[in-house]
Amino acid sequence: MNTNELHKAVEESKGNESNICQICAIKDGAAVYEDCWHGYTTSDAVNVMSVTKGVISLLTGIAIDKGYISDVGQKVISFFPGYQIKRGEKTIYDVTVEHLLTMTAPYKYRSEPWKKVCTSDDWTLAVLDLLGGRAGITGEFKYATLGIQILAGIIENASGEKLIDLANRELFVPLGIPEHKIHGDSSKEDQFDFLMNKAPRKNEWYSDPKGSVTAGWGLCLSAGDLARLGDLVLNNGVFGGKRIISESYMKEMLTPRIRLGERFGNMEYGYLWYKPYSGREVYAAIGDGGNLIYVNKELGVSVGVTGTFKPAIYDRVEFVESKVLPALVV
Repeated sequence: MNTNELHKAVEESKGNESNICQICAIKDGAAVYEDCWHGYTTSDAVNVMSVTKGVISLLTGIAIDKGYISDVGQKVISFFPGYQIKRGEKTIYDVTVEHLLTMTAPYKYRSEPWKKVCTSDDWTLAVLDLLGGRAGITGEFKYATLGIQILAGIIENASGEKLIDLANRELFVPLGIPEHKIHGDSSKEDQFDFLMNKAPRKNEWYSDPKGSVTAGWGLCLSAGDLARLGDLVLNNGVFGGKRIISESYMKEMLTPRIRLGERFGNMEYGYLWYKPYSGREVYAAIGDGGNLIYVNKELGVSVGVTGTFKPAIYDRVEFVESKVLPALVV
């Protein structure tokens, strides 16, 4: 399959590829493939959903490198000295930054209480109220989009600045990604529109009423932006010859800690990044709608894919490997 055939295949797709907006591939620091569909341009942004989590992991590494966070073993509660812990709650004292990064933090709910958190005035504190529980820390993987919000609060409290400002200065601008602004509105109607609207977004990041960005979703990026972030991962924290994140953190971030079940394609999981195949140097940040940062260290290629919201898309890594990589001239 060549690039023309790839474009046509996506354009004519009635299935999983029908929602793709952009694809960009980078090798040796330069784009080797870039294409768009559905009226999108290469500079348009898309809500990349849970790929946001992978970016939060990178920002956590920056916060550690700068000494804002001592290490991933630091206790979560140490970043919230004024927080009033519920009577009888003991587990919360033992939860660390690493538990959040590996999705092994315990929570006091069966399913994520989106309405309770996303109608509150402070989403970070609302999620803190859910952290802990009688079962203690079991090491069990519990996918928690809301839980990652605590990482945003940690970085903001530790650094003394809004996370979006740190992200712009330390990550986005150095990678050639446009400066981002907070989205601003967080009403119920706006949240629905932000998820379902298929029009291009601005260079923005969804935020709660206090102006703190959503850590588990809501970052808007182009496929080119995603590929640049992938190139940073590909080169162990270096972009354009400049070190952005320490090599030690990047290694830790990609080291698998858990093997996931069938729901997650039996992939392995590091610090909010997936390792789709055992024994291969392939890594990914994955979001709903098939949004993806794909990093192949064997081929030296990073690929970004954006797509509007569409449920139950599970094969985007396989799509890149079977359709995109064969089309590249690398």
